[in-house]
Amino acid sequence: MSAETEKGLVINMDINSALNELLVKTFRNINEIEERAIRTGEYKDVTPNDIHVIEAIGVGEKKNMSTVAKMLHVTTGTLTISINSLVKKNYVERVRSEEDRRVVLVSLTEKGRQAFLHHQQFHEKMVNAIVEQLSEEEQLVLEKALMRINQFFFSRK
Repeated sequence: MSAETEKGLVINMDINSALNELLVKTFRNINEIEERAIRTGEYKDVTPNDIHVIEAIGVGEKKNMSTVAKMLHVTTGTLTISINSLVKKNYVERVRSEEDRRVVLVSLTEKGRQAFLHHQQFHEKMVNAIVEQLSEEEQLVLEKALMRINQFFFSRK
């Protein structure tokens, strides 16, 4: 191994370590900040998992449990546990389909819609705070890099 190759390897190891640390810290920081931002006032009883279920249900039409479970990459059984909790907290309504009584449909209550909007506002503020610090070129580079990172993780599912 030549000195240049060794230096290149050391540089690659350093950048890999730095990127790994940044990815881990960024993920952890976003989760912590998101939880603090969401669990305020009337939403103190909402967990990060709850808000992701609320987000998957959305503010549109009722969705069946299978659709929501697929969106979240969980089993219907796992989703049922979350839905039970959200129904008790009055964020979600659950009804049987009129067309097929075996199908369970879920939708957000008014409280659930307000939590959805609260979460959406958090993300808008977070993205705006990041973007306003970047030039247009840096924004495009960040978008491209994040798209590639997302594709990498998506391909590993």
